[in-house]
Amino acid sequence: MRESQMKQSMAMLAPPSKLKPISTALLLVVLLLWGGWQIEFSLAELVRGLPNMWDLMVQLVPPNWDYFSVITKPILETIRMAVVGTTLGGLIAFPLSILAARNVFRSAWMTVPARFVLNLIRTIPELLLAALFVAVFGIGPIPGICALMLFSIGIIAKLFYESVEAIDPGPLEAMTAVGANKLKWIFYGVVPQVMASFMSFFLYTFEINIRAAAVLGLVGAGGIGLYYEQTLGFLDYGKTASIIIYTLVVVLIINYLSTRIREKLT
Repeated sequence: MRESQMKQSMAMLAPPSKLKPISTALLLVVLLLWGGWQIEFSLAELVRGLPNMWDLMVQLVPPNWDYFSVITKPILETIRMAVVGTTLGGLIAFPLSILAARNVFRSAWMTVPARFVLNLIRTIPELLLAALFVAVFGIGPIPGICALMLFSIGIIAKLFYESVEAIDPGPLEAMTAVGANKLKWIFYGVVPQVMASFMSFFLYTFEINIRAAAVLGLVGAGGIGLYYEQTLGFLDYGKTASIIIYTLVVVLIINYLSTRIREKLT
């Protein structure tokens, strides 16, 4: 008996095998080399292109500071697009997340279609969504808002229904025991546990949408992106640098405020 216990103790104290991490590292290296070969990646071409990157950086200096007054309005339009798109997306994502959560609706007839819709939305990049909506609504902020709305639904709903599935089942079981219907079960058992997480995901998505909205104008979906296209097309890199600096400042301020708010919620 003691011998068997000693053998078990020695087995537990034995160092883990190094074969698994080594084989995993080799597999990753093989996949990396194979992928680079398939796309004809060349390290030599990358090195030869670095001087061109430096030349571009030199042309961006100094920025055209007078251009800030011109791009203030499109920057504000970009922020408004992100606010409206994220808000509409969050309002739609909330019920979709509840439908997709398997601990709320245990029927596959409810969860599978909801998850399929969310997966389909996340499959399409926001630039492609914006281009499609430009073809429908024409050039302007409306296509950008619609693209950001769908993009927000995909992100918020994915994170949120996973958070819903991780909640404490105790309150739900107690409400079921006293005969609460599904609507009360959701509003008084699920929502109070996940509301802080939802707001955190909402603010995180808003941060992403600020950056995404800045480039949607490249396909005609409004915002500051249209000015990126114009200044780059005319090789006016001083104005391009002004847009980059202005956008960076706005993004940093919004990220800071969003982070502080999310810290208060957690």
